[in-house]
Amino acid sequence: MRIALDAMGGDRAPQVVVAGAVAAAREGVEVLLVGDEAQVRAELARLGADLPVWHAPDHIRMEEVATEVRRRPQASVRVVMELLKRGEVQAVVSMGHSGATLAAALFVLGRVKGVERPALLVEFPSLKGRTFLLDGGANADCRPSFLVQFAAMGLAYAEASGALAPRVGLLSIGEEEGKGNALVQEAYPLLKAALGERFYGNVEGRDIFLGTTEVVVTDGFTGNVVLKLAEGEAKVLLTWIKEALTSSFRARLGALLVREALARVKARVDPAQYGAMPLLGVEGAVFIGHGSADALAVKNALLRAKALVEAGLLERVRQKLSALHV
Repeated sequence: MRIALDAMGGDRAPQVVVAGAVAAAREGVEVLLVGDEAQVRAELARLGADLPVWHAPDHIRMEEVATEVRRRPQASVRVVMELLKRGEVQAVVSMGHSGATLAAALFVLGRVKGVERPALLVEFPSLKGRTFLLDGGANADCRPSFLVQFAAMGLAYAEASGALAPRVGLLSIGEEEGKGNALVQEAYPLLKAALGERFYGNVEGRDIFLGTTEVVVTDGFTGNVVLKLAEGEAKVLLTWIKEALTSSFRARLGALLVREALARVKARVDPAQYGAMPLLGVEGAVFIGHGSADALAVKNALLRAKALVEAGLLERVRQKLSALHV
């Protein structure tokens, strides 16, 4: 199985992207680097590595509009989608312009039957393992039917990740049926009818980290706010802990005793451990990472993509959508 990596995507491309690809290749991932061949091969030479490169002379910069992919067929993010559509690779990973990646996937690959809008899935650590939230930002405004499709795709992803009989929660401002805005109130009966016992009901923001349900659905505006809030809070909490543990000689002695435990906690909340978010609902395995990603995040994105393709993620998504009781 081969994965196409947009080597020009991200704030520090191609340096960290190529470094992450080399690290993933050493762990058994077959990577095809797509981007400016001269720049990519220079980075490979610097690292003393040799990976296949597909030349793409153009790339979409972070400040450009997403729709540029339609008129620039040689842009790296467009080329990786074309390779996926032709079956020359089995998955695509990009740490670049998320809007351009979404636009390229829709333009080249199209949507899975039954999907009105694709969704970004965000993975959060929880007390019970992991919670998967959709949509993480692909659709700021949603119709109730979108949330039903997000739920089906989220269940498919959860099962591909090893969850047994996962359930779906609808993000709201209260657990009781009838709470929430118009979107939540209209989506509730649709989810209940479509998912049956797999639908838990309303959940609140704290339930994401408590692990009340394995899957949580919401509109992309709310989901992206939740994501950025969680990332910011984790960073601030770790900073406060570090300040507290270095505030005195006694605190520094205590820090030595808990250093390994704190390192494990830090790893659990580090976005780099998850690598990239899958774009569910397009006809292909597409994964989108942070533009600020480091080499570790790139490596983990490639490892995650490989594992999920091997678990039959796309076919699971198709099956869940076709089985909806709507």
